[in-house]
Amino acid sequence: MAKMEVKSSLLDNMIGVGDMVLLEPLNEETFIDNLKKRFDHNEIYTYIGSVVISVNPYRSLPIYSPEKVEDYRNRNFYELSPHIFALSDEAYRSLRDQDKDQCILITGESGAGKTEASKLVMSYVAAVCGKGAEVNQVKEQLLQSNPVLEAFGNAKTVRNDNSSRFGKYMDIEFDFKGDPLGGVISNYLLEKSRVVKQPRGERNFHVFYQLLSGASEELLYKLKLERDFSRYNYLSLDSAKVNGVDDAANFRTVRNAMQIVGFLDHEAEAVLEVVAAVLKLGNIEFKPESRVNGLDESKIKDKNELKEICELTSIDQVVLERAFSFRTVEAKQEKVSTTLNVAQAYYARDALAKNLYSRLFSWLVNRINESIKAQTKVRKKVMGVLDIYGFEIFENADNSFEQFIINYCNEKLQQIFIELTLKEEQEEYIREDIEWTHIDYFNNAIICDLIENNTNGILAMLDEECLRPGTVTDETFLEKLNQVCATHQHFESRMSKCSRFLNDTTLPHSCFRIQHYAGKVLYQVEGFVDKNNDLLYRDLSQAMWKAGHSLIKSLFPEGNPAKVNLKRPPTAGSQFKASVATLMRNLQTKNPNYIRCIKPNDKKAAHIFNESLVCHQIRYLGLLENVRVRRAGYAFRQAYEPCLERYKMLCKQTWPHWKGPARSGVEVLFNELEIPVEEHSFGRSKIFIRNPRTLFQLEDLRKQRLEDLATLIQKIYRGWKCRTHFLLMKRSQVVIAAWYRRYAQQKRYQQIKSSALVIQSYIRGWKARKILRELKHQKRCKEAATTIAAYWHGTQVRREYRKFFRANAGKKIYEFTLQRIVQKYLLEMKNKMPSLSPIDKNWPSRPYLFLDSTHKELKRIFHLWRCKKYRDQFTDQQKLIYEEKLEASELFKDKKALYPSSVGQPFQGAYLEINKNPKYKKLKDAIEEKIIIAEVVNKINRANGKSTSRIFLLTNNNLLLADQKSGQIKSEVPLVDVTKVSMSSQNDGFFAVHLKEGSEAASKGDFLFSSDHLIEMATKLYRTTLSQTKQKLNIEISDEFLVQFRQDKVCVKFIQGNQKNGSVPTCKRKNNRLLEVAVP
Repeated sequence: MAKMEVKSSLLDNMIGVGDMVLLEPLNEETFIDNLKKRFDHNEIYTYIGSVVISVNPYRSLPIYSPEKVEDYRNRNFYELSPHIFALSDEAYRSLRDQDKDQCILITGESGAGKTEASKLVMSYVAAVCGKGAEVNQVKEQLLQSNPVLEAFGNAKTVRNDNSSRFGKYMDIEFDFKGDPLGGVISNYLLEKSRVVKQPRGERNFHVFYQLLSGASEELLYKLKLERDFSRYNYLSLDSAKVNGVDDAANFRTVRNAMQIVGFLDHEAEAVLEVVAAVLKLGNIEFKPESRVNGLDESKIKDKNELKEICELTSIDQVVLERAFSFRTVEAKQEKVSTTLNVAQAYYARDALAKNLYSRLFSWLVNRINESIKAQTKVRKKVMGVLDIYGFEIFENADNSFEQFIINYCNEKLQQIFIELTLKEEQEEYIREDIEWTHIDYFNNAIICDLIENNTNGILAMLDEECLRPGTVTDETFLEKLNQVCATHQHFESRMSKCSRFLNDTTLPHSCFRIQHYAGKVLYQVEGFVDKNNDLLYRDLSQAMWKAGHSLIKSLFPEGNPAKVNLKRPPTAGSQFKASVATLMRNLQTKNPNYIRCIKPNDKKAAHIFNESLVCHQIRYLGLLENVRVRRAGYAFRQAYEPCLERYKMLCKQTWPHWKGPARSGVEVLFNELEIPVEEHSFGRSKIFIRNPRTLFQLEDLRKQRLEDLATLIQKIYRGWKCRTHFLLMKRSQVVIAAWYRRYAQQKRYQQIKSSALVIQSYIRGWKARKILRELKHQKRCKEAATTIAAYWHGTQVRREYRKFFRANAGKKIYEFTLQRIVQKYLLEMKNKMPSLSPIDKNWPSRPYLFLDSTHKELKRIFHLWRCKKYRDQFTDQQKLIYEEKLEASELFKDKKALYPSSVGQPFQGAYLEINKNPKYKKLKDAIEEKIIIAEVVNKINRANGKSTSRIFLLTNNNLLLADQKSGQIKSEVPLVDVTKVSMSSQNDGFFAVHLKEGSEAASKGDFLFSSDHLIEMATKLYRTTLSQTKQKLNIEISDEFLVQFRQDKVCVKFIQGNQKNGSVPTCKRKNNRLLEVAVP
């Protein structure tokens, strides 16, 4: 049977509302409440039609596993709960199957998760597209381009530890099968001012910290760098270390990624040299110096840093030093050289650092593009992924030129979003033959025109001010804005001629305000002109071009004297405007997909949802406007087949199966439910529902109907289960009855059969016994006759010979014969007696069988007698020695390999003549008891296993150790504190004396000795302890045993080994837990 496919929907088990288009009522408060409710249940994704809202959870969630990828693969967009994988799959399938180029636009403020979202999109596409060696290589290169760009383009900010400080657009190219061929990356507006200055609590770009943390000492020496961050003025120290970020590991990841992408070793080395040069540029400092003509001139304080930079970049030191001190201005055929004061020199240094790093980043992007570009020239399908900065509004008028052009980019993206969304809606209405109604919405084209108009736009006037001769300042630029834009309804300033702003004290004099689609933004005009000029003195460009470093030379082509261009380079604003225009044209050729990223809090912490912060982002992302545009006509639309499949149980005519067209079934269903005609409309392939309330009403009816159907199914199932059980019981009863009847008949037959056998056996037995009785009777008759005849003959013989014998003669003859045999036996035994030696086992053999017990008893008595005779010869001293030898035999025979060699050695005990030797007089006086053993032993050091000679003394109550040279007592151990003696089974003299835990003698631990008289010492210690304590001393014989050394338990292990010093065992401490004894 084929497995039944279970159809699911976005509406199933929905937490809050999965699609904001269905939110009712729709306002800012309900919008935020719905996001918060889903966020609290770990539902971070929500739809607005086909737009995905992503709320950064600031923690890992188990929703990106390979199983999840398979769940969303080839599934309808609304079939499962909202997910970024659903949008990725929809875009990929549209590209692969419908041949439509796609673009995925990811927007949101810093820390909202844009970079992670772009990674998830790329990883999903990589997972679901084709396989193969070449395809996998392309996928790996595309994915590994991210770590490189993040290292050089991302930085830690107060809002995000991995904030992208540039906009990135990647076109991924696919073949007709949907396999990736390559890609092209475009970058927008790198925040190069961060290179020379970072706000408090933020860091410079990651690569600087990664290089200093992860580079080897050899590489740092080659780059003339030191690992200490505080050595470099361009690195902020208050946030140099980021919790949870391993810069050293990330550096290794970046180097590996560069290798995978295709960077050659010399290219990677050249890139690091440029990074090192930028770092060292910040350490160049200037001092003022007056010239003869009275003008101030700048000089470099310490030329050592300049020298190292020149060595890194292969630039003539004199040339670079002059470029920092003079500026040459060319006009037609004239050249004018002017000196730079200290402030201008610092400006020139920072401008060079910013340009050097910015151009290096652009070179990296171009180099990556060369590696990942498609190698074939066949027609390609393209999926673009745009990860770009979101709308930025800083407090306290901190918004400057960067925020202005970022917000301009977002205005353009909002414009194209509204246009493409309306276009998509209109196309679907036309395709479904639904009447199109005009939708009122805010068109931000007027704001875009205010900024980008070629004649009187803000960017155009900024460029005009930068190019104007004479004194140009930020104030003159603001005055020009006040003149040209004074009457514009979205422009405000303090000096505006419009009377409604004359009393507005919230506007500072040096600011202007623009009413963006996301709200009003106050811009600080200071720095607009300088940042737009982005001026790098020609002397510095020419100095860089003269560098022997090939990469640096290629970054400054304008420095070539042969290609001197007196034309002023394009401004930053005009370049960005052209880039945005190119991007907009690119996006308009593709089918758009949107991911709106939201940051729930400023603390970068999980489970915190700041409603005011989220509300601010909802406003500037224009999400409510998006919902209103999406639901301006019909809020919900669905294909007829899934709609009928989901709601068919609400109508008897469509339940359980509808055999006609799906549209007809839906029409019947809606007529049956009496849904007002104005609330829905029938398209060519979809049903359109105007109000979300109608959809929720359908869902409520479906939920109630499902409960009724569940009750019906339960009832039918219970009836079926009871009937099935009854029929099973009935069939079982029939089977049981049949089996029982069979069993009863079999049992009765077996009983009859066994009874017949018993009867047969009894009859046969009776017949056999009858025959046996007859035979026995005949035999007894024959035997009786024979016996009677024998007795009769005997009687006749005795009667005949009685007169020749006296009475009882036979008995006496028997007794006489027996006595003679015993006498002869004893006399022969006397002559054959063995020697009186107790070990002589010879014994004469017995002559007669009946004397067997007597023979054995005599042998036992004789052995006992001769043993007594042998013992009576011993003195008391000899008896004691033999008792000790016997004790040693019981303890060590067949257990210790050393024992056989000790049998023939007499136990002397006092090997040291302490009483006679005057050297030991002091020791003799200190001991009042009788000395049982006095022997020199080797005491094993507890720390290193080395041995020390000690005098071992055993008395009736104590065990003593004394110094061999001085005779001073080192240790005294009562015998009651000795618990055990341990030794190996091998041919060595090592033994351990274990002491009772907690006793005073055991404070330093057990003793480990080595002696040539081990068997004697262990035997005497055993006997003495037994006589004093009435308890047997435990003798442990094992090749591994534990001893207590102070607080540690150490294993003493005996091993076989080749000894360097002959046949002497050696002891060595291996570690805190092991002491090895090598035995030959």
